[in-house]
Amino acid sequence: MRPHCTLAATTLDAPDAHALARFYRDLLGWPVRKEEPGWVEIAPPGGGAGLSFQTEPLYARPRWPSEHSAQQMMMHLDIEVTDLPSAVERALALGARPADSQPQDDVRVLYDPAGHPFCLFTRATAGT
Repeated sequence: MRPHCTLAATTLDAPDAHALARFYRDLLGWPVRKEEPGWVEIAPPGGGAGLSFQTEPLYARPRWPSEHSAQQMMMHLDIEVTDLPSAVERALALGARPADSQPQDDVRVLYDPAGHPFCLFTRATAGT
């Protein structure tokens, strides 16, 4: 019999778990679910999979687009927003920085304060 599996969280390493958790908590508006030294979990208020942050003393910022001689991005977060310009402005005010490469008009690639790439996007509506 196959066991039931549920994704509980995605964990991001960072030089300071608490600082990075604050960034995503403020960006997403999610409350802290659990906090201890070197570890923070945030989750949507209604429940569901959240984000966890783990302090990693040997953390190396990923590089996007990838380069052979640098730490490659292993994953990124896609965050759907209703107003792309406002969401970008808020993320920048919280400490994100824009990536030099912006491959799509309805997506903005940013780096969080620890250097993880993430995308803010709007979903195209039918008929547009």
